[in-house]
Amino acid sequence: MTRPVLGVICCERTVGIEPAQAVIDRYLAASMRYADAATLLVPSLPGLMSAREVAPRLDGLLLTGSPSNLEASRYGQGEADDLSGPYDPKRDQMVMDMVSALLDLGKPVFGICRGLQELNVYFGGTLRRDTSKSPDLLRHHAPEDVSFAAMFDHIHPVRLTQGAHLARALGKEDLQVNSVHFQGVGELGPGLRPEAHAPDGLVEAFSTEVNGAPVLAVQWHPEWDADTNPDAQTYFRLLGGALRGAGLDAPTALNSLKT
Repeated sequence: MTRPVLGVICCERTVGIEPAQAVIDRYLAASMRYADAATLLVPSLPGLMSAREVAPRLDGLLLTGSPSNLEASRYGQGEADDLSGPYDPKRDQMVMDMVSALLDLGKPVFGICRGLQELNVYFGGTLRRDTSKSPDLLRHHAPEDVSFAAMFDHIHPVRLTQGAHLARALGKEDLQVNSVHFQGVGELGPGLRPEAHAPDGLVEAFSTEVNGAPVLAVQWHPEWDADTNPDAQTYFRLLGGALRGAGLDAPTALNSLKT
């Protein structure tokens, strides 16, 4: 059978001295393997391509993590500043356009890390920019002098919301997750349902449904250890089910995609 097609948003990166559109392989590999989907890259070039011309050709959208942050002006907290960067304003715009276009068509949107933050802002929420330094929060990012791999060894527990989609799919109340983010949910967007909280109360996952399409986002990185972590694989199997028209609680969202 022909697999569903998942759009994966690109970041603007610099390769040599030139701008380039890029997605880290691990997001694509986890989606193709555990969501059993074909993937297509969606370039963040809103001045050259309309989201509305692309959305009908996709079965869903994945918003990945990124080294960049959303500009604070997108959630009403002033202009960009060097302390909260780097930024990727073209991605900011393309994401907002793509999410609107996909949800208008009743197609699912999933988010990881920056993707969760983008979706919270899309739905009218705000972000806080102090998740690695606030005395009121646990540290949500490893010290900056550790190796790249060691960043993902920085973990903490989350409490899954009883009766919510992730708790039902995973069959547990608590989960150990990696934590690699400097920003996080401030005020949760209207209509978004918390799926998980960190011990300090920070929302670490949420869901909603728009026009019959599920939206599910997590602050951690399930793609990082998907090949060795069954809980991470479950996230992508939920994505695979959603791409095939299943709700987040439908048995086909998991059972038909087990390897």
